[in-house]
Amino acid sequence: MATDTTCSDAIGAQTPLGVDRKAVALVLLALAVGGFAIGVAEFAAMSVLPDFAADLGVNAPMAGHAISTYALGVVVGAPLLAVLGARVARWKLLVGFMGLFAIGNGLSALSPSFEWMLVFRFFSGLPHGAYFGVASLVAASVVPLAYRTRAVSTTLLGLTVATLLGVPVATAVSQSFGWRWTFVGVAVLAVLTMSLIALFAPRDRVLAGASPLRELGALKRRQVWLTLGIGAVGFGGMFAVYAYLASTLKEVTGVSAQAIPWVFAVFGVGMLAGNLIGGWAADRFGMKAGAVMLIWSAIVLALFSIAAPHLWAVLIVIVLIGAGLGLGPLLQTRLMDVAGDAQTLAAAMNHSAFNTANALGPFLGGLAIAGGLGWGSTGLVGSGLALGGLAVWAWAMWDARRS
Repeated sequence: MATDTTCSDAIGAQTPLGVDRKAVALVLLALAVGGFAIGVAEFAAMSVLPDFAADLGVNAPMAGHAISTYALGVVVGAPLLAVLGARVARWKLLVGFMGLFAIGNGLSALSPSFEWMLVFRFFSGLPHGAYFGVASLVAASVVPLAYRTRAVSTTLLGLTVATLLGVPVATAVSQSFGWRWTFVGVAVLAVLTMSLIALFAPRDRVLAGASPLRELGALKRRQVWLTLGIGAVGFGGMFAVYAYLASTLKEVTGVSAQAIPWVFAVFGVGMLAGNLIGGWAADRFGMKAGAVMLIWSAIVLALFSIAAPHLWAVLIVIVLIGAGLGLGPLLQTRLMDVAGDAQTLAAAMNHSAFNTANALGPFLGGLAIAGGLGWGSTGLVGSGLALGGLAVWAWAMWDARRS
């Protein structure tokens, strides 16, 4: 990739890979488009679930297994692909991961039965975590150290924009032309990402001594596991509320079915703001920002139970809950610090932890609802999980000082 001789004042000195101001913007844009494609695929699958359930002849609860199999693919694929790609340049890995993602979503659009849909959704999930992990490493490599978390947050920016804009558009496409075209659109976005990365990503070289065995060395590091634990537990609170938000809005708040997508868009606004603010706070205050974010989440999640009967209050609270996503970029860069020479595996596993939270939060929230505590109880469950994440954060900080 061609570079200029000057750098942006905002970015500062020449970056580690010698990438200039304009080139940095193009790299980050390419990575964010990939995040947008993945976000649309992950969240739109929930919104078009009734459509493909009816077409493939299954009920809604059964169709929900397609969401679970995608998440399982993320958990399995992140470490697997990161280890297998240890001797491949990062820009080539990103192109390859997006290629797998395009194929998986294209096949999902062609699913002849629900059983095949499950297979194709699992396949589509495999490159999800590995893409974000490697994209975060590339983003951090093209800016000075003091700006790396903000750069990493841009890779997640596409994910949050997808919840705000991509999902409503995908839902409209499904309703107007059929659910299969939603997955076709995701496949097209993935191919676009491949082209952008091939054009603009820096041509990095494989590090000397890189190997699958060295990547697996990340699993021996206690700080890696503790950092993953912060996300796996702490993020569970947000998902405990998110998973049952539509039902809570309908049963407790009294919101019409037509208005529910707009409330989810408000949630997306909070996630977008939290992602940007969290990246800045992490660069400025380091891991101390993580404690603040977890305490913030514990408080606003607890308020959800009180706000649930009132629409105006719910709108305010869910924006604040969505802002808790700001913890993501911080944990991503923390893994870069503690993974040593096993960067790719550790970075990819952050999204395995994220999807573990996506399973843990709804599971515990569902137990509370089934136990007769009411739809609003998911906020209290979420608050408890955020405090659990704070406890793991405290353990990680104690262990780091002791070591």
